[in-house]
Amino acid sequence: MPNLTVTDKILAKTILPFIPWSVTPNMITWFRFFTIPFVTFLFAKEYYAAGLVLFFFSSFSDAVDGSLARTRNQITEWGKMYDPLADKILIGVSVFILASRFLNIYIAATIIAIEFFILISAFYRKNAYGAQIQAETSGKVKMVLQSLGIGAILIGAGFGVPSFFIIALYLLNVSIIFAIISLVVYKSI
Repeated sequence: MPNLTVTDKILAKTILPFIPWSVTPNMITWFRFFTIPFVTFLFAKEYYAAGLVLFFFSSFSDAVDGSLARTRNQITEWGKMYDPLADKILIGVSVFILASRFLNIYIAATIIAIEFFILISAFYRKNAYGAQIQAETSGKVKMVLQSLGIGAILIGAGFGVPSFFIIALYLLNVSIIFAIISLVVYKSI
């Protein structure tokens, strides 16, 4: 059995027991792919409160599918490749629409560029060298910071609390630092 994280242990005691064994981690990843067009629509149409709810479930499904895979020993090659792709598309679409609209285009472009580079580098290393691609701590922290940053933008926009834009800016800037650490850890640079 793979090494379990603290998050895995917490989810194993709280949420995972409610997920039937017939639901696989890959199904949850497919759920995240399925939600992306709806998240995009809600953000584009400025339905921020509804977008916040769907974004929360979609981004939280990342923690659930990974923990489910590790605790139930259901890790698959498909999941290793497509779970991060779903995350990067969800985050990329969200920062493209929200960060460029409420913060600045440069932070959105930086996050998208780094995510794209991480993804392309991982696929290259997998195909060229057979390298194992798996999440590591800096990448997980980066994803949490990005999700919290996007959530802060949504609270600021959806509930008229502009101070959350400042919080979002700090969270997303720190996520860029962790993204750069991920690049180093993955030996992408």
